[in-house]
Amino acid sequence: MIYVYLAEGFEETEAITPIDLLRRAGKNVVTVGVGDNIVKGSHGIPVITDTIVQEAPLSDELEMIVLPGGMPGTLNLEKNEYVRRAIEYCHENNRVIGAICAAPSILGHMNILQGRKAVCYTGFEKELYGAEIADGTVSVDGNIVTSRGAGTAMDFALALVEKAVSKEESQRQASAVIYR
Repeated sequence: MIYVYLAEGFEETEAITPIDLLRRAGKNVVTVGVGDNIVKGSHGIPVITDTIVQEAPLSDELEMIVLPGGMPGTLNLEKNEYVRRAIEYCHENNRVIGAICAAPSILGHMNILQGRKAVCYTGFEKELYGAEIADGTVSVDGNIVTSRGAGTAMDFALALVEKAVSKEESQRQASAVIYR
């Protein structure tokens, strides 16, 4: 099971693209509303989530979490105790944590990026405490997948598919949606 956390002000493209491609790849993706089950993105697009954060259990079935960026979505994710617990759970249990745009700053603030390569939205690099700032649109370092922003959402989603399923499935999904 994969949780994609949606907090008020999330960047729509950064959330929907991974949800779509991971589901196309056959993964059980659960959208998790932070605060409510109807969450508005940073551009006013409302999304009805599958569940709310208080009802999303942390268990052995959880293989990945995804944190979209956007403002104030990133700030709303970071201040939520349940989201922070999920990040800690995944970090302690070597589950995949995907974060894009400003959201890698949450991992930096939680000291999860110490000694790891990571990328983020331009200007947030100083928030990635202890990280080595990588090049490219996506950085994969162990169980941590980070990406730069809405324009890199497809690369990010394909990297998540590769982590969740396989490189072959990621390539198959890229071909299926006629990506590059």
